[in-house]
Amino acid sequence: MSDNLYYGSSNTSSDNCTKVDDLVKRYYLPTMYSLIFIVGVVGNITALLVYIVKVRPWKSSTIIMVNLIITDLLFMICLPFLTYYYVLDDSWTLGIIMCRFTRFIFHFNLYGSILFLTCLAIFRYVAVVHPSHGHSIKQKRWGTLACVLGWVVAVAEISPVFNHFDTVKHNNKTYCLDLASNNPEIIWPYSWVLTVVGYLVPLIVVCLCYWRIMKELKKGPHMGSTKRVRARRLIVLILTCFIVCFFPFHVLRALRIYTKLTLESNCMLDRCVHAAYIISRPIAVLNIIFNLPLYTLSGDCFKQAFVEMFKCDRLMSKTKGVVKVAVISKPENNITYEQSS
Repeated sequence: MSDNLYYGSSNTSSDNCTKVDDLVKRYYLPTMYSLIFIVGVVGNITALLVYIVKVRPWKSSTIIMVNLIITDLLFMICLPFLTYYYVLDDSWTLGIIMCRFTRFIFHFNLYGSILFLTCLAIFRYVAVVHPSHGHSIKQKRWGTLACVLGWVVAVAEISPVFNHFDTVKHNNKTYCLDLASNNPEIIWPYSWVLTVVGYLVPLIVVCLCYWRIMKELKKGPHMGSTKRVRARRLIVLILTCFIVCFFPFHVLRALRIYTKLTLESNCMLDRCVHAAYIISRPIAVLNIIFNLPLYTLSGDCFKQAFVEMFKCDRLMSKTKGVVKVAVISKPENNITYEQSS
């Protein structure tokens, strides 16, 4: 790998450093991307089938969830190409258009997911804190409007840098550079705008919404009710996505670009920062896996529809019989589930 491509010509001592980032990129990225691809494809296709075939009627939350699934599946299309690229030790053979498309979809999935999760937070806030508007916010037109805006904003956030995703030829190899490895003078200010608009503002909105939701859930005598427990679990899951998945990526991306801007930086520091940034990239898209349990908490009877569609009710009944647990009720076959609030 060319050190000049990833660290600039100012770092003349890079040959004396342990290439820890190369090792992480060569072995860690293909492994993580392969696992995410397998779980993501199986889980999201299954969830999409359940929503299309069984869940009726659709509400605003259903539309947001389906768009979240579509966003994840778009990224699944690109994962095999990224995996193959890193297996070949940074050798891109698919041309500049495919390189730009692959890098674009990675960021579109990231910021599209953030926007759709934010929409879900706002809708749940209205339903819980302002119940008089709860029926209106569940109507499909609001979910459709929110998703259209989400797609438009996500594309607008990423489009300015599309042409900066580039392929570079060096030593008989073609590299498809990620965002933070491109020209730091251009990427540095853009990355801050993207971080503030695409991540920090939605994070603040989500925190405010769920702070009010938690405050509201503490009222009343039914703290242990199913709806309240589900709402609390939804809060924890979405905040986990924002903090565990998205936060390290944005911090390490900024640090990675900053070290590229520094003319006289320590070689080993550059390598370690780059390695940490590489590690954060699959973690950023782990929200694809976190989204799977999110569907059962969205309030659209996804769990019951899944059980009916795949005939899990029969297996559950047999299991209960073995442990001598009385089966109080069993869902009838071939029914369509009406969503709960």
